[in-house]
Amino acid sequence: MCSIPYDASCDALNSPELRPTVFTAEGNYDIDGLCAELARLAYIRYENGGADLQRLEQALALVGFEGAVPFNNADDDTHGFGAVRHSDGLALLAFRGTEPQSLSDIALDLKGSLTEWTESAGQVHAGFACAARGLREAVDDWLQATATTRTQLILTGHSLGAAIATLFASICKPNALVTIGSPRVGDATFVATLDGVAITRYVDCCDLVTDLPPPIGGYIHAGASNYITRVGELAPHADDAFVQADRAAAREDYVLTYAWRIGDVMVRDLADHAPINYVRCLVP
Repeated sequence: MCSIPYDASCDALNSPELRPTVFTAEGNYDIDGLCAELARLAYIRYENGGADLQRLEQALALVGFEGAVPFNNADDDTHGFGAVRHSDGLALLAFRGTEPQSLSDIALDLKGSLTEWTESAGQVHAGFACAARGLREAVDDWLQATATTRTQLILTGHSLGAAIATLFASICKPNALVTIGSPRVGDATFVATLDGVAITRYVDCCDLVTDLPPPIGGYIHAGASNYITRVGELAPHADDAFVQADRAAAREDYVLTYAWRIGDVMVRDLADHAPINYVRCLVP
């Protein structure tokens, strides 16, 4: 049973950074739980420094990480951060997803044609490729600086951030890639470059973004779906019939319970994309 209630609010979808961290000093979090919350915390405006960066670092400190190194590309408004937990050498890279108020982010999402991904192989979404390349130098510097202190490397992100993390996984070959509400990123040749990387891809019920771009022109997903049901329970081996029935029931319930309320997202297919609705399932 989820301890965090389902959040249908526009704030949860459009401004996920507003909610305080769900981490506590007494909590015990597995890798997927860490990734889900760090993917949400990646929306904090840490690129501004000051109190915002301090807020991110305080949340990271609750789970043993010492500080954070931000990666920012002002040209296309893409962001991420790296952090290392020296107690066990765990290193995490988290990338920020699409911000609805950012015209640069929306422009990247709309560049849906496939382009050559010369960093490894295959073809990938042109906008996602541009976003990853804009952060490449900063990420490479961080990877080099932490090479002797980390024992494992995990990449994560939500939405656009999940796509960026997937592209970097083809370059730096992490121990694991955990994607939260990820769109399709590239073609089969690109996905094959991720062989050897443990991929966990979470799909929250009706989340529309996980069905984009449509599977035409070569687009396929990286990693099998780990489906989250309408009540926030994991069903990793759910077949198509189960998923379609669960989604239909979710949409019907949403109309009755949330769609009419002021301040809530009008359709479940968008509300399910909110990062907190992944966190509620993956963080105890």
